[in-house]
Amino acid sequence: MTQNLTTAPPLHRLTAEEIATYQRDGILCIRQVFDADWIEELRALVAQDMANPSGMVKDINAKGASGFFFGDTFVCHHIDGFRRAVFDGPGAALAAQAMEASKINLLFDQILVKEPNTSTPTLWHHDAPYWPVAGDGICTLWLALDHVTQDSGAVEYVKGSHRWGQRFKAVSFDPDQQYEEELPPVPDIDGNRDDYDIVSFDLAPGDITLHHGLTLHGAPPNGRPDQSRRAYIQRFAGDDASYNPRPNLQKMLRDPGLEAGDPLDCDLFPVVWRR
Repeated sequence: MTQNLTTAPPLHRLTAEEIATYQRDGILCIRQVFDADWIEELRALVAQDMANPSGMVKDINAKGASGFFFGDTFVCHHIDGFRRAVFDGPGAALAAQAMEASKINLLFDQILVKEPNTSTPTLWHHDAPYWPVAGDGICTLWLALDHVTQDSGAVEYVKGSHRWGQRFKAVSFDPDQQYEEELPPVPDIDGNRDDYDIVSFDLAPGDITLHHGLTLHGAPPNGRPDQSRRAYIQRFAGDDASYNPRPNLQKMLRDPGLEAGDPLDCDLFPVVWRR
């Protein structure tokens, strides 16, 4: 995936307080990062992908669930318009600021859509155990393409959980797949909510959240009968990230051709921003 790196100045420069919030809490909400033109284009690209998904699409609906929970990954390798969002959009520069990184690799981008009256929740998990990557500099950008509220499935985050010094076993979103890595299970957060500092954000189209790869998060169903919850997601890695293949991880688009411990720089995990 060869393309010019993002060189334009970011539309939003993080303040020292925002960077400190990301580092301390593992979650940061930033308003109106992607403008109306980006939102219109990305909504059209999501519709295009849903009509003709890539080979990476899989069923993530709970057994017997109502509605439809759609997910597709590595979409910038499937539809060229998403590639522009990766290389020309504002996300990579913001991730670099939050992680205080001098370069940013894209791990993959993703679509997650909960259509109206979708009863499947997003189970509590953190991202890093799914991926063949080591290092602290790993984050997820979650862009709202619709108005998002608790009723429509706003993501919840456990503040500070990225600094617990503990990885938890990956939770499968595919009813027919299970992960086997020897890690403890995710704690019962919903059953003990008072024990955790949980935060969520009502989002407007164009708002984003940035969360650390070890920040625990989950989301309720979309109970709205009249509102989809469309999200476009970019997964980024910073300076200290390296390739860490392990068995039974989330499927990648293809073998990146790297050895364990190598920098991520390759066609599958391209450098998309550099200071």
